[in-house]
Amino acid sequence: MNEVQTGDFHLQLLDRRQKLESARAMRPDVSEVTRLLREVDAALERIETRTYGLCAVCHDPIEPDRLAADPLLTFCLDHLSAEQKRALQEDLDLASRIQSTLLPERHLRAAGWEACYHYEPAGPVSGDFCDLLRSGAGLFFLTGDVSGKGVASSLLMSQLHAIFRTLLSLQLPVRQLVERANRLFCASSPPSSYATLVCGECSPAGDVELCIAGHCPPLLLRDQARPIDPTGLPLGLFCEARYDTLRLHMDAGDTLVLYTDGLTEARNRAGEEYGAERLSRTLTPCRHSPPGDMVGKVLAELAAFLAGSGKTDDLTVFILQRLPAAVRGSA
Repeated sequence: MNEVQTGDFHLQLLDRRQKLESARAMRPDVSEVTRLLREVDAALERIETRTYGLCAVCHDPIEPDRLAADPLLTFCLDHLSAEQKRALQEDLDLASRIQSTLLPERHLRAAGWEACYHYEPAGPVSGDFCDLLRSGAGLFFLTGDVSGKGVASSLLMSQLHAIFRTLLSLQLPVRQLVERANRLFCASSPPSSYATLVCGECSPAGDVELCIAGHCPPLLLRDQARPIDPTGLPLGLFCEARYDTLRLHMDAGDTLVLYTDGLTEARNRAGEEYGAERLSRTLTPCRHSPPGDMVGKVLAELAAFLAGSGKTDDLTVFILQRLPAAVRGSA
């Protein structure tokens, strides 16, 4: 574990110790507080002796996502007791079920638009996040990716989901929405954490306001595929960061494609990346197909590209299309 990471854990542990000391001063008879103080002191000692983050049995590094979720851990997954493994699996199953309840409808027609997405964790839980819901007369949409993997990133994903859902009730412009979300995320997450995202609002008239915070460039499909450059930094890096937005007008059949790097950075057995250019070549011929068909096409092409090699990252593909005038009245 490098010095920066150890320093982050050191600060967290000192903060926890201070809170435990305050709790013990109020209730000295609570044995659980005393037990936790001993564990925190033992972790601080491991930092001093440079053994922090190493399994007490095999001395290999403890899984980073588990350590981020619980800085008091002393065993890697291979050396948990049967009871600990069972409890961990139950926690992961519960986390997976909770995370699935945060996802929006997979297919939605509203306000003259049609949207469909595919969300696939690499493990039990995911650091990807997406949202899609009615906002005023139009739609709000979001796709993003929290740094890291596993349980720790899934917790931050849930946190960002709650932040955006709460701020949406204020009906802020997209720029202000992202800036406030960034400040809240900075204040409530570890210093090393950040999240990339694309979010925006689309109106019944076909207008889209879009913010791209350090995320994979979305594709705008018209007569051909055109990538859209980021408008700002990832969330969580600088609390007072300013974010710009851009405005598009989309005509009937125009399509916006959002995705996470689990798609474009997927590698086949030869070590070749799937890449954004391959995604463009896949979607351009079917750019006027319904969003659900386009999502299916991407997944089929990705499966053929991987040819059985396993996925190593979370995957999200989100497609938003402006409906033809003839069907807007029913959407």
